[in-house]
Amino acid sequence: MVIFFQGCVRGCPGCFNPDTHSTALRTPLTVDEIFSLHYSEKIEGITVSGGEPFLQPSGLLGLLRTARETHGLTAVVYTGFSFAEIKEVPAYISCLQYTDVLIDGAYEDDKKETTLLARGSSNQRFHLLTNRYKLADFHMPGKVEVIIGRDGVIRETGFSRIDILR
Repeated sequence: MVIFFQGCVRGCPGCFNPDTHSTALRTPLTVDEIFSLHYSEKIEGITVSGGEPFLQPSGLLGLLRTARETHGLTAVVYTGFSFAEIKEVPAYISCLQYTDVLIDGAYEDDKKETTLLARGSSNQRFHLLTNRYKLADFHMPGKVEVIIGRDGVIRETGFSRIDILR
C-alpha cells in the first residue's frame, strides 16, 4: 500500500509527483482512517512517499507505528532528506525505529535511475534498517506504473521491458 504525504519544499526539477508539492490542505486523513479505508490482509507493507513525509513527523510516526504494531506491516520510506539530515532532528529519528528501509536523497534528474532499482535517481541510497528486506527485493525488471492525470497528461515511472532492451 503506497501512502503519499502532501507537501514538499524541495522542488526537485523533474520530480514525477509534483501534485504532492503544495502545502495547501487537501483531504486530511487520520492514520485510523487510512487503515480503515484501505487496509487488507493481503498487504505485506506500506511504502511512504510524497511530497516529503518527514515534513509531517508526528503523522509519519503515527502511521509507521500503527503499520508495525497494529498490522505487522513492513515500512519503506522515501525521503529527499539525507540520512545524515534525518539523524539531526529528534522527531525524524523517532520514525526510523518503525522503518525497515529508508531510501534517501533528493531526486536528481541528470542521474535518472538506470540500474533497475526502485529509486528515482542513482544518488539516492538504500538504508536497510532491519533484516526484513535485502537490496535484491528492490530490483524492478520490467515494472512500470502509468499515471494519467486529470489534465490527460500521461506519466510513466519504473522500468519498461523496452527500456531494459535498449
